[in-house]
Parts: sequence; structure tokens; C-alpha cells
Amino acid sequence: MDTGKAAQSGFFNLTILAFNATLQEDKFFSVKIMPSEIKYPIRINRYLAMKNICSRREADEFIKAGKIAINGRKAVLGDKVGEKDLVEVVKKLNKEYIYLAFNKPKRVITHSPQGEEKSIEEIVNYPKKVFPIGRLDKDSRGLIILTNDGRITDKLLNPESNHEKEYVVKVHKPISQSFVKKLCGGVILDDGYRTKTCRAKQINDYLFSIILTEGKKRQIRRMCQVLGYEVVDLKRVRILNIKLGDLHSAQARKITGKELADFLLKIGM
Repeated sequence: MDTGKAAQSGFFNLTILAFNATLQEDKFFSVKIMPSEIKYPIRINRYLAMKNICSRREADEFIKAGKIAINGRKAVLGDKVGEKDLVEVVKKLNKEYIYLAFNKPKRVITHSPQGEEKSIEEIVNYPKKVFPIGRLDKDSRGLIILTNDGRITDKLLNPESNHEKEYVVKVHKPISQSFVKKLCGGVILDDGYRTKTCRAKQINDYLFSIILTEGKKRQIRRMCQVLGYEVVDLKRVRILNIKLGDLHSAQARKITGKELADFLLKIGM
């Protein structure tokens, strides 16, 4: 491989090693990846995650299995990658990634149920293991994305990414234009944090929609409470381009085709 040409082109070379019976028969395939904001030296598991090869947890498993090499040497846990190092990955790392849109019912816990509480994992009837990205509190319902792709967790949830999430909210008393305007301008919560500006609009006397680009704990409920309103019902209807649509409560559908391609593009995959 001509690594010199790759360096001159401004691309970073990640070499994919196709696994064969003997090392002498191994074939290498060059994959050019634009440099991202990586500060070297960097731990190998974080490096692979930032290059969208796998999640950090998956990287650790691949390293233990001897499927990652740095400059021709099998990597070990804790290894660091320098800017000029050659990283090699067994091509068989590829796996089928699953992405589901799920309509979470009320009273279902996203993560770590206690006592008799039920979690999403218990009610989702899917043949392969998937997990939720992000949270919806126990009293809220609506769209949450389920996947087996750990690479997208930080990309979707990092508040610096400003990814849109849309909600439809019902409150206990008639909505005023002043209330909607204050929501949009940012609200100082009970802990002193000022929420980011957002978009909101009134739907009817008791119902409004709101689009956030952050996700503080029970944020919409707390915003409303500060302004003198109590949330009666809260439903998430969109995450980026993924819409809840007419998906019934406790049902899931596969995200595929252009919808999936657009979603992955928006999160930088």
C-alpha cells in the first residue's frame, strides 16, 4: 500500500484486513476516511469508535479476540494510536445493524426498572437484542429508537450536536401566547440552568408542540412547571427525520432505506 500518497491527499488511511487461512494469503483493502477532530495519542477503542468502525465496548471485544492490529502487532486493551500509526481491522467485524422506531407506552421504563416496573426490553418482541438510545420518562410516551449499534449513542445524544426532537404536550389549563413565547426564549429551571431557545406553537387551548435540541431530565415538564403549567400528557413524535406516525402503542417498525440513510447522514455516520 502506498501510504505516502494517502498522506499527501489529506486523507487518513484505515486498512481493512480480510481474514484468510494464513497470514501470507491476507489481502488488504484501503479505506480512505477524512480526518476528524482526533487528538493523538488516543486509546485504540476510542479511535475505532470515532472512525465509526464499532462502539468502544465492541472494540474491546475485538481487541481481546485479536482482530485489531497496530503497525502489524496485535493490539491489546489500553493501547494508544499515534497519528502516523497504521491500524488494521479484520474485515469480518462487519455485522448487521438493526434500527427500530418504537412507540413507548406510559408506565414503561426505558432503563433499569425497579421492583415490578416493566422495561422496554421486556415488552419488545424482537428476535435480536436491541437497546434504547436515550430516555423517555415513565410518565411520557412516544418515539424512541432501538438498535444494536452502539456507535450511534453519543452521536445522537451529544447536546453539542443540536439534533431536533419534537413533542406534543397537553397541559392542565388553557395556553396563552405569553406561555408559548417564554418557552421559545428559554426558561430558567429549578436548578438554575437556562434552557436553549427552541421552537413551540399552540395546537389548541390545551395542546402545543415543541422542538428541542437538548434533553435535560424531565425538561419539558420542568419548563412548564416554572411557568405555572402542569403537563397532563407528553408524547415524542419525531427524532430528526424519524417520525412516530401512526405507530401504535408498544409497536415497533424497522427503519430502512432512504429514511435510515438520511438519519445516519444527519448524525454523521
